[in-house]
Amino acid sequence: MDGTACHLPGHSNKNPECHANPRFTSMTAQLNQEDHHLGSILHHCTATIKGHTSYISSLALAGNILYVGSSDNEIRTLKHNPLNYVANDENLANNVVAVGKGAVKSLVVLADKLFSAHQDHKIRVWKIRTQKTENLKCELIATLPTLGDRALTLLNPSNQVQIRRHKKSTWVHHVDTVSALALSRDESLLYSVSWDRTLKIWRTSDFKCLESISNSHDDAINAVVVSNDGDVYTGSADKKIKVWRKIPGEKKHTLISTLQEHGFGINALALSMEGSVLYSGACDRSILVWEKDNDNNMVVLGALGGHKKAILCLSVALDLIFSGSMDKTIRIWRGVGKHYSCLAVLEGHLAPVKCLATVADPCSRNGRSSSNYIVYSGSLDCDIKVWKIFVPLY
Repeated sequence: MDGTACHLPGHSNKNPECHANPRFTSMTAQLNQEDHHLGSILHHCTATIKGHTSYISSLALAGNILYVGSSDNEIRTLKHNPLNYVANDENLANNVVAVGKGAVKSLVVLADKLFSAHQDHKIRVWKIRTQKTENLKCELIATLPTLGDRALTLLNPSNQVQIRRHKKSTWVHHVDTVSALALSRDESLLYSVSWDRTLKIWRTSDFKCLESISNSHDDAINAVVVSNDGDVYTGSADKKIKVWRKIPGEKKHTLISTLQEHGFGINALALSMEGSVLYSGACDRSILVWEKDNDNNMVVLGALGGHKKAILCLSVALDLIFSGSMDKTIRIWRGVGKHYSCLAVLEGHLAPVKCLATVADPCSRNGRSSSNYIVYSGSLDCDIKVWKIFVPLY
């Protein structure tokens, strides 16, 4: 299965074109009311890093290291230094720390381990090693499913599942691109989703596959996030967001809700810092804002409109939401109560913005009057841009 919905490599969505969702026009107006207490936001691009020869497909920030995954199967690193960032194309080009066997779709860091999802249907686990020169190297220590998982499931015919008319596979295997990864709050579980429409749960201590939910969607799954209370949200090209929960006493996750408000396939999901607000981005050019009602059910509050093409990625840092789009721009949003404002539009990429990594800059607070953010954006133009954002506090 290839991602051609919005004519974009690396996303799976069969919708023929990208349109805004007219059902949320009035809600967009409500959510986008200007809040005049916000003041003026300042932003500038501090560096453009051009060491890649293929498009940037995933970013993960852990401590002072930015991990960069690309469509040429490689994982590189950059040092995250908010106070003095200087782009060095040669260092980026040479600093390959890991090479897989398929385009890198998602990256997750857990302590001294790096999990990478790939287009070749595999999840790889790398041991992060620091050399005496302070350069990082990653050693492959496991490929999921592990040999032990594969051997155990092969011995029992009941572990075979039908994946195509004349083909079977064991339930521990993904059989299409692994599109996204997410960790549980206690970091004991790794969740993976795939274009094969399955959600799988892995134990991070020994990499054992604990559970596989087949046909969890009607089309390829593009995104997964996990809330602080353990609810798992999956977003799919079938236009649906599904909510999964492991009920106390049960061995497996249960579908507790299906959220259907997007008119086209969903590409990205993000949760607010406290986990109570869900943001979803889709090919309908809108970002929907969801909150739990009095019955603890997710309901849509409205849409953030402004992007001219599909939403491809979302990221949250403190009270700001960042969205990257096929329209080559990044938008910055902030909500005050139930009213949202677009604070800025970052322009400069020459192709769709595929991934974002954002962080509040702890070194840049000016008393209580302002806060700064660092934004890394990866694009199909093969560049990474580094942005510094100055936001007055309200």
